[in-house]
Order: sequence, then structure tokens, then C-alpha cells
Amino acid sequence: MKRTRTLLTIGLASFVMQSVAIPTDGMGANDNPLLQKSGILFNAPDFSKIKDTDYLPAIELAIKQNREEINEIVNNKKKPTFENTILALEKSGVQLDKVTSVFYGLTSAHKTPVIAETEKKVTPMLTELENEIKFNKKLFERIKYVYDKEFKKLKGEDKRLTEVVYKNFVRSGALLPADKMERMKQINIRIAELQQQWGDMLPEATNTAIVWVTSKQELSGLSEADIAQCKKDAESRGGKAPYCIVITNTTQQAILTTLDNRNLRKRVFEASRHRADGTRQFNTFPYVVEIAKLRAEAAALMGYKNYASYSLEKTMAKTPDNVYSFLKQLIKDYTPKAEAETKAIEAYAQKTMGANFKLQPYDRFYYSAKMKQEAYNLSEDQIKPYFNIDSVQKNGVFYAANRAYGLTFKERKDIPTYHPDMKVFEVIDKDGKPLALFYSDYYRRATKRGGAWMSSFAKQSGLREQQPVIYNCCNYAKAPEGQPTLITWDEVCTLFHEFGHALHGILSNCKYNTLSGTATARDFVEMPSQFNETFASIPEIFDNYAKHTETGQPMPTELKEKMLTSINYHAAYALGENLAATCLDLAWHMLGVNEIPSADEAAEFETKVLREIGLYNEQIPPRYSTSYFNHVWGGGYAAGYYSYLWTEVLAVNVADCFEKRGALNPEVGQDFRNKVLSRGNTKEQLQLFIDFTGMNAPDPSGLLKARGL
Repeated sequence: MKRTRTLLTIGLASFVMQSVAIPTDGMGANDNPLLQKSGILFNAPDFSKIKDTDYLPAIELAIKQNREEINEIVNNKKKPTFENTILALEKSGVQLDKVTSVFYGLTSAHKTPVIAETEKKVTPMLTELENEIKFNKKLFERIKYVYDKEFKKLKGEDKRLTEVVYKNFVRSGALLPADKMERMKQINIRIAELQQQWGDMLPEATNTAIVWVTSKQELSGLSEADIAQCKKDAESRGGKAPYCIVITNTTQQAILTTLDNRNLRKRVFEASRHRADGTRQFNTFPYVVEIAKLRAEAAALMGYKNYASYSLEKTMAKTPDNVYSFLKQLIKDYTPKAEAETKAIEAYAQKTMGANFKLQPYDRFYYSAKMKQEAYNLSEDQIKPYFNIDSVQKNGVFYAANRAYGLTFKERKDIPTYHPDMKVFEVIDKDGKPLALFYSDYYRRATKRGGAWMSSFAKQSGLREQQPVIYNCCNYAKAPEGQPTLITWDEVCTLFHEFGHALHGILSNCKYNTLSGTATARDFVEMPSQFNETFASIPEIFDNYAKHTETGQPMPTELKEKMLTSINYHAAYALGENLAATCLDLAWHMLGVNEIPSADEAAEFETKVLREIGLYNEQIPPRYSTSYFNHVWGGGYAAGYYSYLWTEVLAVNVADCFEKRGALNPEVGQDFRNKVLSRGNTKEQLQLFIDFTGMNAPDPSGLLKARGL
């Protein structure tokens, strides 16, 4: 019954919170555009009419309505049945889902001061409602009666919905005795408060970690376009110096690849690594420790040894032992390759810097890039002109979806958005019928958190007669007015990745909202997105979008072959930073309440964990350090960050099936659509995988090969 939005790829923001008074102006349901049908296709939100001040009264009214709906179910005098209990519960909260789906889209992508203040007010309201529903004894008695008496007789999605609803209530603590149930309520409230506070502090910490640069000479190595971006970023952030380097959400910063000034590289790396660990202005460790303790306590109340055991029970992996077994084999195979890679980069740097030169983490990207350029006679400046973001989207991402699934995309400039940078597309199915709306919001701004993600303004549901209204958000630097926005290969892959999530929502064909779209286990939901990345390098698709932004000519064959061959150059780093972050996440959630370190000990705990599992490497730090690991402390990936690697295995297996049967064969795409993308959580996810691939279980043997290792 969780009402807050769980986003798929979590990052950081650059936004300073302010205290704002929110006028409510007495608006009622008849006046509030959020509570009315918009008149737009699929009842998409009409942002031309919605004001920031509309959200609070709309959510308050929707909460009131949802309470009335729950009371009606509970007070029904008739014997509990699927129809009057499970189905009635599924039909409840439609208005609240509608309003909060739009609201939480803005809290991540366009958090104005009014939206930020509203979030502070509605978070405890929604947590209270969630507790009321999850711990409603009479409601659960009715659900349990249906589960005990009718479950075996039910079929299809009715049966799956009953199972999911019942188990969700049980996992929330519905079977706990009164005293433990009360404590669980308190834990839920406090975690919600802490995550709200985390969400306020981390963006501010990242914004404050900006590295100011006084002269253009210090930016030696950057292209003129990148220098212009640093100037633009400085102007938009107060102009304390002529230029600035903005810190992005991950530990390593892509700009270190080309920055000649070693001292500046160090400043950027240190600003990133220490943005929120207390060595600067901000310290998130107190939030980390308290959230970890509360999660451990909640797991103990439910009878589990630790939170990881509790959380993983509902995933494909099932247990921490299974996850660690998977990770330890990867670590074993990865370690010698990482060591060899580091030695090679350091030896290369010593050729110009002297035999005593010691490679530092802020040097790695710089010298690796030079080695790559030397090995392949290739530079980013040669490649980027072929990756115009508009062409990548329309001639790459959309073209692949057309070839694989028969979808076409019609831009709808008449549909309002919450920001002028956004675009809206009507998605049309192969039969010519409108299927969905898709919004893209690709450029960074101060009101948007970092990273890239997919979510929905409305999920698909046959029962609700609702077609999907889906969006993708990214954080690319927008080119100056009149110039094309050029992106890197990694950013190209991100567009394909996030659109893979979007397709999971767009192609959903489920009866129930609870089961539709991306409502799957964490260690399955990243599979469609990671698989969709494989389309980016298929020759027919690549050649269709990778055209020079000025001449319109396709990338020359020699350059294309060099670029695609070089993709996995020095690939150990990417795997290592992911493994390190994954093991940190698991380590925090394998602890009992009394084993959680203090805030002052948190940094030391991180080092200890990485040393013990064989991943402590100053050259390859975690992709996210504990103090800014938003997936885990602010998002929905607690004890679940391993899912990126786990689902990469699934994606490699699926890609192999596509390749064998024809990567762009419409019959294969339709089969994948029918058996996976359209099915949401209507079946166990392992069964969906088996249904499409014909394999009895995932095969991890191809992962390292796919990564070039």
C-alpha cells in the first residue's frame, strides 16, 4: 500500500531547501484540477492548470476519500469474498494514486520551494494513512479469510492479486501482536521522517560541493563546449568564480577524463567523495545509522535475523547467502583483472610523469583515456558530434522500439508539461491505436535531483480503464540556445536503459494496477532496461541515429568499429565500483540492531567491510559511498543494489535469445512483449524469464564476457 513513489535509477540533486508558506485558498474538489478529469489523452495531468499550491489540498481530500473507502470495506456486514474485499481494496485509493503520482514526479524532477514544503507536510500524512491501512485488524481479517477460503479456487490475475495483497500485509506486520504492531508503526513513521530529512540534506550537500574555478587555464584539456558549460553552470549557481564544476551523483566524475590540471582533478574527486561525510559542511551518517537500526529492528520484530534476510525473501535471489555466492564468484574472477588494469595504467602514466609517480583515484580516468586514445586513435571529441540527443532519441531509442515491438511515436506539442525542456510523445501501437503517452525530461537544473529514472503519472490498469502515462528523467547538460546537445556514449546507453524501463510500463497489459508495469521484484525490474541497452549497438539501429550533427553523414565505418571495440576498454573499473557499492549495501543490512556502528564509526565500518570481502581498493572506490548512497538510504534499493548485477545476467541471457532468433525480428520482440514486458507481476518473475528464454535458470557465465572481461 506504499503511496510514495519508488524511482528506478536514483541520484542526487542540486537544490537548497527553503521554508515556504503554502496558501490553500479554500479550494475544493470541484475547483482543483488535480481532482478533475483533465480532458487530455489518457487523462494525463494538465500542467497548464495545475499550480504548486494545488497539491496539498488535493492530497488531503484524496486521503479523506481513501479512508472512507477503506471503512466501507471494513464495515461490510457480508462474508468476505474476493469481490467485496480484495477487489474492493484494489479499487480504493484511485484518486490518491492519481494525485501522488503527479506530485512525486515533481518532488524529484522540479522541486520548487512550494513543492518541497508540501512534501514535508504530506509525508507524515501519507505515512499515517499507510499505517492505518496496513495495521487495520478488521481489514486484514477479511483479507486473510479470503486468502484461506478462496485462494485455491481463484485463477489468473485474481489469484495473483490475492496472494500479493495478503503477503504484503503479512510482511508489513499484520500478524504481529498489538505491542509489536504499535512499534512497527512508530518505525515506519520515523523512517519516513529520516528519509525526508535525507532527501533534503543530500541535494544541498551535493550543490555545496561544487568546485569553483578562477581561470580558463585551469580547465585545460576540456573542449570549448565543456568550458562553456562550466561558465554557464557558474553563472546559474551564483557566480562565485567565472567557472565551476558541478558534482554528479556517482563517486567518480566523468570530467576527470579530460582535465589536465592534476590539482583540480584532486579537488573535484575529493569534493565528490566527501560531499556528505562530515569532513565538509554536511554529514548524513547520523541518518544512515538510525535508518539502519530501525530497519534491523523491524526485521527482528518480523522474526528475521537481519533486514537483508527479510528484504530478500520476496526477490528472485531469496536469501543473502545466494546473493553472496553470486557476488563472491564475480569478485574472484574480477580481482586479478582489476589489479592488472591498475598496474598497466600506472605504468603508462610513469612514462611521462616519472618512475616515482603514484597513480591516484583522480588520475585513473585521465590516463586510462589517454591509453585508450593511443590504442585506438580515438577521442571523445571525435565521437560526440555523432550523438545528437534528438537523433539518439528519435532515430535510435524510438526506432529500436519500432523495429522490435512495432511502436511509433508522434510528438504532441499541444500537451502541457511542468517544464519547457520536456517533450511529450503519443505512443501508437502496431494496429494504429494510441497505446500510451511518454514524456522525456532530459536536462539538468537546480530543481531536479541527479541521476536518471523512469516512473509514471499513471500506470496501466484494465480495471481502471487507464492507459500508461510514463516519463523518463535524465541530467544532461543542455547546450546553449541554438546549438545541438551532444552526449557521450555512456549517456546514449542511459537513454536506451531508461527507455527500457519505460517500455516495461508502456507495454503493460494487466488487469490490476497493483500488478502492472514495473511492479516487480527489484532483482528483475532492471532486466528490461539493461537488455534494452543492447539495441544501442546493433548496426542497423546505430547507423540510423549516429549521424554527424552538422553534415548528417553516418559515423564512418572505421570510427564506428574502433568506438564499439573500445567500449569495454579498462572495464574492470565499472564492475569493481558496482561490486563495492553492492557489498556496502548488503553489509549495512546484515547487521543486527546492536551491531550497527555509530555515526562516528560509519566511515571506518565502510573500509572494514571492503577489506574483509577483498574489495578495498583506493583506485576503485565504491560507485556510491555510504554517505551519499541514495539508492539505499533514500530510495527503494535497501539490501537490493545487487540487483543491477543480478539482472545484468538475466539481460545477457535475454539478449542471447534475441540474437539467436534475430535481434530485430518482430516475432521475437512480440514474444518478449507477450511473455515479459506486458506481464508485470502477474507471475513469479523467474517463470517469466523461463517462459521467454526456455532456460531452467539464469546462466551467469556470460556476464564477464559481455563486460569485456
